[in-house]
Amino acid sequence: MSLSLTLDFQYKTTIEKLWTALTNSETLAKWVLENDFEPIVGHRFQFRNKPSEYWDGIIDGEVLVVDAPDRLSYTWAVGEEKHTVTWTLQDLGDGKINLHLEQTGITNAQGYEGAKYGWSNWCGELEKVLAQ
Repeated sequence: MSLSLTLDFQYKTTIEKLWTALTNSETLAKWVLENDFEPIVGHRFQFRNKPSEYWDGIIDGEVLVVDAPDRLSYTWAVGEEKHTVTWTLQDLGDGKINLHLEQTGITNAQGYEGAKYGWSNWCGELEKVLAQ
């Protein structure tokens, strides 16, 4: 079984500013997690969270697609789970940008709900970062 999560968020910003928030390590850390991300295909990176009794707090990734400022894709691996996260940016005009998230390869309902909850929260934080 493989589930796909798709979410859409609209932001009042420029596509360049949103692209930077997705690809700049320091900006990413403000709304997702500490990381050593670089928008270079093949670059291996980690998102780092506080470890818990259930998890070491590390998400391993590898950059798959960098098509500035329209599309970014990378792997998202935690334990046995390995997903692909793809962001697609679309300028809706009138100063609004649509950010489409697709996370594929989710193997269970718990993972799906966790991803949905996590990205919904993080994309709320992203709105605050973009407003700065």
